[in-house]
Amino acid sequence: MDDAEFLSARSRKKTAISAVRPYAETAAMVAASTLIGMLIAPRWGNSAVDLLYLPAVLAAAGFYGLVPGLLAAVGSALAFNFYFTEPYRTFHIESPEDIATVIFLFIVALVTSQLAARMRAAMETAEASAARNAAIAGFARRLLSSSDDDQIGEVVCREISKLFGCNAVLMTGQPTPDVRAVRPRHMVLTPTDVAAAAWAMESGRPVGRGAKTVNATEWIFYPLRSGSMALAVLGLARDDGANPVPPGQLELLDSLIDQVVLAMERSRLEAEAHAFEATRERDRVRSALLSTIGLDIGPRLSAIAKAASALMRAGEGDKGLLTAIGSEASKLQRYVADFVKLGSEQDEKPLGLGEVTIDLFHRTVRRGNRDVHLAPKEYAVLAELAKHPGRVLSHAHLLRTAWGPAQEQQADYLRVAIRSLRQKLEVDPSHPTLIVNEPAVGYRLVANS
Repeated sequence: MDDAEFLSARSRKKTAISAVRPYAETAAMVAASTLIGMLIAPRWGNSAVDLLYLPAVLAAAGFYGLVPGLLAAVGSALAFNFYFTEPYRTFHIESPEDIATVIFLFIVALVTSQLAARMRAAMETAEASAARNAAIAGFARRLLSSSDDDQIGEVVCREISKLFGCNAVLMTGQPTPDVRAVRPRHMVLTPTDVAAAAWAMESGRPVGRGAKTVNATEWIFYPLRSGSMALAVLGLARDDGANPVPPGQLELLDSLIDQVVLAMERSRLEAEAHAFEATRERDRVRSALLSTIGLDIGPRLSAIAKAASALMRAGEGDKGLLTAIGSEASKLQRYVADFVKLGSEQDEKPLGLGEVTIDLFHRTVRRGNRDVHLAPKEYAVLAELAKHPGRVLSHAHLLRTAWGPAQEQQADYLRVAIRSLRQKLEVDPSHPTLIVNEPAVGYRLVANS
């Protein structure tokens, strides 16, 4: 027998022992209760013996469940009948009192075993729930330290592979998903696997082994979606070809997938916020540079032009050269003036969106021929959207701009402001076409409205 066969036989032996052990120990507890009863019956009589079986029934049901508890109840009634009712050593009962005692013992043992079994089931459910919540909390805590999709993929594949004892892969991108992380690292996906992952992202349904669609792969791919947008796809597989996630753990997997989606949304919003901050800083620096150019170079060019004109009037120097200097200086002054004007042209030019006109320079909003009065927070939200027409601004970005960093989590503030803006600006507020919602992300001002 080689090592593999030895380990397999040893595993089967352990499984058989585990299956038989609850019933053997239940029978031993009933036998021990009977033996104790035989020791005390000659001195105190048989009336106190029936209570000796209740601990055995409770222990069997509490430790091993309902079936061993029922076995203990039946065994206790039979043992009491056989050893402690006349005629002894038979299952025949002559005394009506003994019949009532045996029946009462059986009923009490039966009810007690069911109650103990239910308590055990409730305890197991509570333990499973606690373990599930602990796994989700630990998973979420590890995801918090991840700042991009690659780091999220590493955490997801490592933790899910450890939890379910399977291979794991996280892929992003469309139409052909790219592998962000995989466990074990040497795992290679076939073109069929990649095609199945792409189909899972496109269809929004699980694809692969055990799923109702596309079973031509050893993997099962779960789409990770936020609203109608596909963020990534999570693939799971086992080397032995079995289902990677048992039916009883599908709820846990769904909770973990929700945590992954939240982490990827957070990463994307943080990247978007950094991009907006970089754009804002670039615009601020540009405006500062343009203002510096206007203040520093403009007066000097004007002085050069005036000096050339003065020299010409005094009749000093080469007239042609002075004329050329004055002309070039005037041209440069116009160029600098036009260049500086670029910094404020965007804010000075009103933004027209159908019937709605937003003038950031004069801080006015008009709908048709009438002015629209906006509260300060409403205007702050609309102005920020108008600075980036057509682009999605996250909830956190809008809250930070209008209410400050301390209110980034107060999404209700933003919803109230958006609802009020739609009431004042939209033709049909129940079907907005100007300020549209991007689910789980933010809001966008439609530039071609």
